[in-house]
Amino acid sequence: MATLCKPAVSVPEHVITMEDTLDLARTIHADHPQLPLALRLMENTGVRKRHVLRPIEETLRHPGFEERNAVYEAEAKARVPAVIRRALEDAEVRAADIDVIIYVSCTGFMMPSLTAWLINTMDFRSDTRQVPIAQLGCAAGGAAVNRAHDFCTAYPDANALIVACEFCSLCYQPTDLGVGNLLSNGLFGDGIAAAVMRGKGGTGMALERNGTYLVPETVDWIAYDVRSTGFHFKLDKRVPGTMEPLAPALKQLARQHGWDASDLDFYIIHAGGPRILDDLSRFLGVPPEAFRFSRATLTEYGNIASAVVLDALRRLFDEGGTPDAARGLLAGFGPGITAEMSLGRWTTSATAFAAPASAAVSGRVGASVAATPMAFADAYTYTADTFTADTFTADAYAADAYTADAYTYTEESHRAG
Repeated sequence: MATLCKPAVSVPEHVITMEDTLDLARTIHADHPQLPLALRLMENTGVRKRHVLRPIEETLRHPGFEERNAVYEAEAKARVPAVIRRALEDAEVRAADIDVIIYVSCTGFMMPSLTAWLINTMDFRSDTRQVPIAQLGCAAGGAAVNRAHDFCTAYPDANALIVACEFCSLCYQPTDLGVGNLLSNGLFGDGIAAAVMRGKGGTGMALERNGTYLVPETVDWIAYDVRSTGFHFKLDKRVPGTMEPLAPALKQLARQHGWDASDLDFYIIHAGGPRILDDLSRFLGVPPEAFRFSRATLTEYGNIASAVVLDALRRLFDEGGTPDAARGLLAGFGPGITAEMSLGRWTTSATAFAAPASAAVSGRVGASVAATPMAFADAYTYTADTFTADTFTADAYAADAYTADAYTYTEESHRAG
């Protein structure tokens, strides 16, 4: 049974506190007519501090997309290998044992993907498969887990490496003055995470089923507007309510597996913002404490996009894990509006070879996937290996005060005022 082992996580050395963020907003946007609303929303995110690649003075400057993307590539090459080595060590495997690398990122672009550079630079085999995913934004962490599960189900002796590299600070746009953009500037942080999924053995979350769900007619709710200056975040005012249609999908996936989504032992949830967690807690009927790992990530790192679910899982490991056979849910949310969901049981190396009788895998809610190589091919057909993604899921990060008027505020209206 495929087991998601302990993730390794790294954040950059430069720290910006919420107090720093609020002071900067007051200084830079002193004449913004909706500054009080933006400040209130930032304070309500629950973020205490974030980590960014560059000192804040450099982060606030926009040298152009070409230079920013060069920084993305250089920093990824400088920082990702060490995180991978720790993940391999924690999973007790070597680079040569990895059969597929699934690399997710929505904050920079490289072609060939960083996967090719990693195979050439580290000790991965030349026949290691490459699966770059760039267009699922914050949902990509959950998608990477699910694609690794599909692969290890199709090839039971295989091992998959998941890497999430998100430098959200490189997407800062000083001319985007909507309240949603100001809020995003106070919410997102930079981070790298990596984890191994072992086809056999290992300690961690042994996956039994996965699924995906797309909320109909929401494709333009979270998006990038790609311009000469880079990626400009676009957010629809209806995003705050996305947990209402997504919670039933989580319940359905659990029900298909004979489980109750409201009665599981652990939850690893994408921390897009506090309202996401608050609403999901209410719709699933679970106590807020159930999402403590996700809340800790949000508080200490901010929203680190696709890396959130891996960091939240790392915190479960750091707490000492959970008893064998404990049942859990992992879910990432992002543009589409898309949910990527996994169910599994906690296992240790000594018990990882004993698969529960109920073990199954689903490529999407309501559809089974057989454990064959073709199953992986079928499951992979709907992922993407080119880039245009969302990084900023400023999805309701706080308040009922986040109104339609806030979303329609533009640079032009700011100048006119």
